[in-house]
Amino acid sequence: MTPRSITILGATGSVGASTLDLVRRSPKSWRVVALTANCSAAELAKLAREFNAECAVVAEESCLPGLRDALADSGIEAAGGNQALCEAATRPADIVVAAIVGCAGLAPTMAAIEQGRTIALANKEALVSAGEVMTAAVARNGATLLPVDSEHNAIFQCLAGNDIADVARITLTASGGPLRTKTLAELAATTPAEAVAHPNWDMGAKISVDSATMMNKGLEFIEAHHLFPVGLDRLAIVVHPQSVIHSMVEYRDGSTLAQLGPSDMRVPIASCLAHPARMDTPMAPLDLATIGELSFFAPDEERFPATKLARNAANAGGATPAILNAANEVAVAAFLAGKIGFTDITVTVAETLERLSLTPPTTLDAVLAVDAEARACAETALETYA
Repeated sequence: MTPRSITILGATGSVGASTLDLVRRSPKSWRVVALTANCSAAELAKLAREFNAECAVVAEESCLPGLRDALADSGIEAAGGNQALCEAATRPADIVVAAIVGCAGLAPTMAAIEQGRTIALANKEALVSAGEVMTAAVARNGATLLPVDSEHNAIFQCLAGNDIADVARITLTASGGPLRTKTLAELAATTPAEAVAHPNWDMGAKISVDSATMMNKGLEFIEAHHLFPVGLDRLAIVVHPQSVIHSMVEYRDGSTLAQLGPSDMRVPIASCLAHPARMDTPMAPLDLATIGELSFFAPDEERFPATKLARNAANAGGATPAILNAANEVAVAAFLAGKIGFTDITVTVAETLERLSLTPPTTLDAVLAVDAEARACAETALETYA
């Protein structure tokens, strides 16, 4: 069988590592075109050599000399900078895994879309900040978006073979994160180490904090609005601490379909890599008898106001979701650096949203301009809490 070609944008992150683990288990099925990272030159070079990639790219140009040294005599092309990142995304490949965290992933993801590629989208910020721009580009260029997020992938699977017009409600499940049972006083005293200690998922620091604040679910709410256009009034969130049901789709006849699986990103990634078929993963069978029970709770938006902020941003539309996302990235980075408290994250986001009112962006450059202005505003707001 002819190997399928794959490019992984963000190869050294958690989604990239999980993707490469699946590729590693079936090496004859895949040909790696390009691997990218922000700056981890030594790690990226090691992966590029292992998978015999055609090229390796670091986003930070200052890291390029180290990458070139590490790939010397390998025959693997080394490049650096944002333009090189976009060029890697446009190389012919059967599937492009877009796993760069944050707005840094916007331009290369859009570059792949404009080439009409099939994109396994793990960068939720892309659709949050540039939803209208990106979905229009997908339609215009005949590209395909396959959702990697476990929740959106679950919805995608539950919709298979059904008409979206028959959908009565889509429910995104949320684990509630490591702080689900904490009081407001305890939340205010939360340390970065406590916030990133997710009980179910092994994720990077930023997304783990987003899970702890519930902003991750708010961003996914906006993303679902673009991926599955059933209307904001038909999207809901429920807290499900066991993380066994990854999301549900209710149809107008009263039937509800749910996708269940282990809390491991290799499952939704495999769904995208093999689409529309299936592929083996190393996951143990789901043992419901051992799990024992599945529980569900309504989100508490007094202790975790991020979902309300995101829902309001989705309703406002225009530049508001991009402002929300940018302010959150700035606030989370400040929290992880020990500059602000945990509860100051959503306060900073709310204050930035109140301060800014920008023209709805219609191009990627306009989205990036909104992002830059929102970051500057958020940095100013941070001075109150630093």
